[in-house]
Amino acid sequence: MIVDKLFDAVATRGPVCVGLDTSLDYLPSEFRAGFAGPGEALFQFNRRIVDATIPSCACFKLQIAYYEALGLEGLRAYARTLQYIRGKGCIAVADIKRGDIAATAQMYAKAHFEGEFEADYVTLSPYMGMDSIEPWLPWVQDHDKGLFVLIRTSNPGAVDIQYLEQKSGARVYTEVGRRVAELGAHTIGTCGYSSVGGVVGCTHVEEAQVLRQQLSTVFFLVPGYGAQGGTAADVALYLTNGNGGIVNSSRGILLAWKKQEAGAAHFDDCAGAEAERMRDDIRAAVAKLQT
Repeated sequence: MIVDKLFDAVATRGPVCVGLDTSLDYLPSEFRAGFAGPGEALFQFNRRIVDATIPSCACFKLQIAYYEALGLEGLRAYARTLQYIRGKGCIAVADIKRGDIAATAQMYAKAHFEGEFEADYVTLSPYMGMDSIEPWLPWVQDHDKGLFVLIRTSNPGAVDIQYLEQKSGARVYTEVGRRVAELGAHTIGTCGYSSVGGVVGCTHVEEAQVLRQQLSTVFFLVPGYGAQGGTAADVALYLTNGNGGIVNSSRGILLAWKKQEAGAAHFDDCAGAEAERMRDDIRAAVAKLQT
């Protein structure tokens, strides 16, 4: 199952998820100038980042908005990047955050789980209702695909809806998490986690251990590390013995070259070093929790 492949990748290479939220502004100007168009420059930048970070990361996450913003040329770069990652035998997460229902959701699933935009995992929003998730489940069960469903996000506005108190006294996000776990109950791999995972931001650490205990079969995608303020000590709380989750970093890795003298010429080496540093930082924080 895809979740077992992801679990094994974390065990072998660490929990880092490299976020390819690649803005053209992130490319060194001299590198970008060497290509005829922005789409080709974007893909070639991504290709070098992928090659440099594979030894220290479990997977790659592409935020589709950065590519949609460039129109057809950007979407071609998106498709080529997905194909390159999967051709390397690595896991690609399409960060698309779809949340529609019925036939529309079925078409979204077809678009992102086969053809030119095929990915291994997608991100989904359940806040229109759990029937927005159900059309994706046949792809999980029959085509070995995976989902990361938004449970509790890392943005400040998460409190507007996700933290509303229900009659039971529980927060909305805890009910969403419970239902995500239920949906994934029939897709649990040998690793003990389901291919129906959840997005849980690391910027609210006070609930971390409770969430990890309550959602023991839910594999986490953890945003919020680095640029959003989350630390290795924070994200370690969402892992179990260093696994059961992936930790995303986008700008911290893509823009690592800006922190190094003459880094522009070796932006990929800088990204690789940052991914390795992040992995080791998280592993050290996990080890500290276990002592």
